[in-house]
Amino acid sequence: MIFRETKLKGAFIIEPERIRDERGYFARTWCRREFESRGLNPRLVQCNISYTRSRGTLRGMHYQEEPYGEAKLVRCIRGELYDVIIDLRPGSPTYREWLPVTLAEGNGRMLYIPEGFAHGFLTLQDNTEVFYQMSEFYRPEYARGVRWDDPAFGIRWPVEVKAISERDACYPDYEPQKYSMYSTLPFLEGEHAEYWKRR
Repeated sequence: MIFRETKLKGAFIIEPERIRDERGYFARTWCRREFESRGLNPRLVQCNISYTRSRGTLRGMHYQEEPYGEAKLVRCIRGELYDVIIDLRPGSPTYREWLPVTLAEGNGRMLYIPEGFAHGFLTLQDNTEVFYQMSEFYRPEYARGVRWDDPAFGIRWPVEVKAISERDACYPDYEPQKYSMYSTLPFLEGEHAEYWKRR
């Protein structure tokens, strides 16, 4: 595997090294030793597949609150997507910066996302599938997010967003003085807070 660190420290684009012959190819997509040698989180406890029917569907921007922050290894196994991460680590020199990576079935590229980042993607083709490897179990009570079009980040999406869940569309504006890296829920009040607790 070929590891290339991005401008957001700790986030890597990983290219599989394909060994080819007349039958096709063989490639590794994960190796604990390779991850440990680069200081990346080697813990792997859960794998997920996301299927999205239509081009222009947005999922994100999600993260999980501490003490259950999660690293992710994301790969597109069918179709194509515009994958985006945001650095939400307050002490980081790239705090609040975002990075796009195009992941596609054809390029085999993977994105390693460390703890402290929000993650989401916009599908560029119909019938897109994404495979996630996670360092932490999903805990819905710690699931958080920031909005895909929040002016605090200014993410530029390459195609029109045609479909998004109600939850993802309704995250409140990001306000650093109120929202810590892993805390959005405590500052919601009344019925709105109760809505998010039920999601």
